[in-house]
Amino acid sequence: MSQALITIRRAMPGDADQIAAVHDAAWREAYRGVIPGRELERLIARRGPDWWRSAVLQGSRLLVLSTHGRLGGYVSYGRNRAPSLEYDGEIFELYLAPEYQGLGFGRRLFQGGRDDLAANGLDRVLVWSLADNTRALDFYRRLGGKEIRRAREIFGGVRLGRVAFGFEAA
Repeated sequence: MSQALITIRRAMPGDADQIAAVHDAAWREAYRGVIPGRELERLIARRGPDWWRSAVLQGSRLLVLSTHGRLGGYVSYGRNRAPSLEYDGEIFELYLAPEYQGLGFGRRLFQGGRDDLAANGLDRVLVWSLADNTRALDFYRRLGGKEIRRAREIFGGVRLGRVAFGFEAA
């Protein structure tokens, strides 16, 4: 019987190529047909390995899901960027490569980010999702998120809805 060792750990500069690959695959899977094609490609291209390496070196809070040296996902987080919303922390991004989705890894990454935020006094957390990403909306609702705000953002000339979910202190 073989066992898979799955860890959630802080990202390292050497992870940049694999984080970029997860970002690329996850964004194509989640946003194809939602974000206009040319804009989606532009957004993916700007987040290549050099961008991720720089983010890690600059101290961005970034955890990765690793199994036998292969990265399957990541979560980035920090202080809430929307001062009008009374939450301390924010999960900025949580993405899994398509083959890692639906296996409970997203929940583990989310909890890892929340635990680190809470350890730094940021107990109340929010996360934004595109309104057309029903998989993400369902995921955050299953985790106990309460819809706290709706907004719009323009992607490639198309106005898309966004939903903010709030999570109270555990």
